[in-house]
Amino acid sequence: MLRGKQKCVGPRRSFSPQLTARCSYHKKVVDHYENPRNVGSLDKNSKNVGTGLVVMKLMKLHIQVDQNGKIVDARFKTFGCESAIASGCLATEWGKGKSTDEAPKIRNTDVAKELCLPPVKLHGSMLAEDAIKAALSDHRLQQQDKKEERAQASN
Repeated sequence: MLRGKQKCVGPRRSFSPQLTARCSYHKKVVDHYENPRNVGSLDKNSKNVGTGLVVMKLMKLHIQVDQNGKIVDARFKTFGCESAIASGCLATEWGKGKSTDEAPKIRNTDVAKELCLPPVKLHGSMLAEDAIKAALSDHRLQQQDKKEERAQASN
């Protein structure tokens, strides 16, 4: 039991993941890690849902896009550290409400800056950017398939 002020100890010496997270990361990362938002999946078979899988399924991000090209919902799952969880969480928050033209402008550098990620933890923000781009690409492909199906049906 620690008395008085709790000292930050290195991750190898700490027995409490919560203490390690609080000491090693900025409070924004800890907030997203301890209170993750937008965790889960959307129906990947839906024609208005794009799925982004990054680095052998290390992060999966789904976006749901309305008929006007606006992202109305986003969900993510990741097998990763605190920075990956926080980055996926923040990316889904930032993506909601953006158009499919605006969303690719979410950059890993912006995510890293917002979360105050240390240089050794930038991989989380890179996963988030790649996942957004992959989900947008998947959504575009689904929309092309949808157009081709309509064209074939009308012939």
